[in-house]
Amino acid sequence: MALVKKPVTGMKDILPQEMQIRDYVIGLIKETYRSFGYTPVETPCMEAIANLSSKQGGENEKLIFKVLKRGEKLKLAEAKGEADLVDMGLRYDLTLPLARFYANNANNLPSPFKALQIGSVFRADRPQRGRYRQFTQCDIDILGEPSNLAEIELILATTTTLSKLGFRGFEIRINERGILKAMARYSGFSEDALEGVFITLDKMDKIGMDGVAQELLNDGFDKTCIDRYLSLFREVEGETDGAKAVGILAEKLGDFLEDALKQNLQEIIECVEQTKTADFQMVFDPTLVRGMGYYTGTIFEIAIPEFGGSCGGGGRYDQMIGNFTGNNVPACGFSIGFERIILLLMEQGFQIPKQPQKTAYLIEKNYPPHKLCEVFRKAQSAREEGRQVLITRMNKNKKFQKEKLSAEGYEAFEEFFNR
Repeated sequence: MALVKKPVTGMKDILPQEMQIRDYVIGLIKETYRSFGYTPVETPCMEAIANLSSKQGGENEKLIFKVLKRGEKLKLAEAKGEADLVDMGLRYDLTLPLARFYANNANNLPSPFKALQIGSVFRADRPQRGRYRQFTQCDIDILGEPSNLAEIELILATTTTLSKLGFRGFEIRINERGILKAMARYSGFSEDALEGVFITLDKMDKIGMDGVAQELLNDGFDKTCIDRYLSLFREVEGETDGAKAVGILAEKLGDFLEDALKQNLQEIIECVEQTKTADFQMVFDPTLVRGMGYYTGTIFEIAIPEFGGSCGGGGRYDQMIGNFTGNNVPACGFSIGFERIILLLMEQGFQIPKQPQKTAYLIEKNYPPHKLCEVFRKAQSAREEGRQVLITRMNKNKKFQKEKLSAEGYEAFEEFFNR
């Protein structure tokens, strides 16, 4: 029986053209983030299953690729439940591993610590456009900074990176978990109902306000609460000035919203708008929820019109490190949706700027071995001058061979015959 040549569902082979763009984008991301003072770190792709299943990852905890115990530890016949079979899993994001990393290594790290992490993550999700079961995340995080200095810099660093890749006219949507809760409490929802309300609210962009109202009714919530809740969103609907929209909502909420939360969000929006170098807009979005259970404060998301959905996001998670150590540490991060960015660049026919000239040396098949050294020396000299040189045997159909190489970016050809 022949082996399966296709990759497993939800994962893909990456061809050379895309790989070159991925390498370039990762290089640019690293260069830009380093200029903001971020330090590269790396964490293992597997974590203890207890960490991954700690009710911090929201819906992603249902998508964990779990790893069976090995050797003598795996006793199938004696197993009474999953805990007897599984002890680790593939990470579903880079945030929880970073929190564990910091908890384990804090004594050897500066404070605040600005981390840059790029790596593969895994989710047993339903594959679709721009979504895979194995994909790359690019995260920056600031650990140990309690003020909104962290949010402002994370947004500026991320948007600067997107601008360098040619993205214009996108939005950074921003909200605050405290505002989400204040709106729900003001409307009359009980404390234990909030997460259920937020899960429905998170569908607003897909089912609209009427759809949210109907779903909340179906869940048994009081119509008066629902009407009052949705009227808050209508208060700021269409308001393009983010800081002003926060003020309108804060005035409506009154004592249900702490002044500090209002002021914090307005400061972030105003400071970013006044200091940004990229072409984007800060948008206060009171419907933004972000499903991860670990967010405690500000949350944000990248919306690029060409994609029609989120192309990255992040927020503040001040309590996650405390789950490892017993002592909370302020933490905030932003993740670029790397695969979706690559997808958009590929669809736009992105060309890597300032590539070295690519030259192909075509060597006749019966070219004598003792003369090959001259070709290799010549190629080495050209590479030292900054050119990219491919040495390959000449095909019978030389014209077709050159056409294929030209499609790969080779601009010049040198031919070596036995004459």
